[in-house]
Amino acid sequence: MLFAPSAQRNFAPILSVLEDVLPNEGRVLEIACGTGQHIAGFAENFPAIEWIPNDIDPQARRSIAARKAEQGLANLAAPLSLDVTHNGWFEDIVPPLGAILAINLIHIAPWQACLGVLDGAGALLAEDGMVFFYGCFSRGGEHLSPSNADFDHSLKRRNPQWGVRDTDDVAAAARARGLELAQIIDMPANNLALVLRPAG
Repeated sequence: MLFAPSAQRNFAPILSVLEDVLPNEGRVLEIACGTGQHIAGFAENFPAIEWIPNDIDPQARRSIAARKAEQGLANLAAPLSLDVTHNGWFEDIVPPLGAILAINLIHIAPWQACLGVLDGAGALLAEDGMVFFYGCFSRGGEHLSPSNADFDHSLKRRNPQWGVRDTDDVAAAARARGLELAQIIDMPANNLALVLRPAG
């Protein structure tokens, strides 16, 4: 199985937020699950929710499946391989979903990944559902710390389509898709959690 020390470090703070914002039951899709550490932990802590993992990396999907088997998680579905940068990626998922999670994704992916998640939310979320983004963000065009600015530069050197996203840009893209940025939550290590919900 794959293991990421960063996923172990940020699991508890993320779990604490999810305990406040997730529905009590239903189905939740996590995009770009990676090692599967997060979603396996979420499935263990929210047994009334059916957790649907997704990752385009075959090695990640094998790791998720191994965690499911090792931990005996009946409420963790088999991993999907949907690419959120593709139009209509969500068409084979039966709505409604209580939430879509994307943790440490949209800064290491093209902007289309963020737009794709929001497009999927418009098609899949229940009326009281939500999108949860976690990661490194700027606010009002300003980085939250010098280290975040350095991180942004390093991402763009690796791939010009990557980079720290601004909460204003995420909010504008969400509004165009019938969603509103309901909460911005300060997280450890100069990260943020964003909670977006259907408008109205």
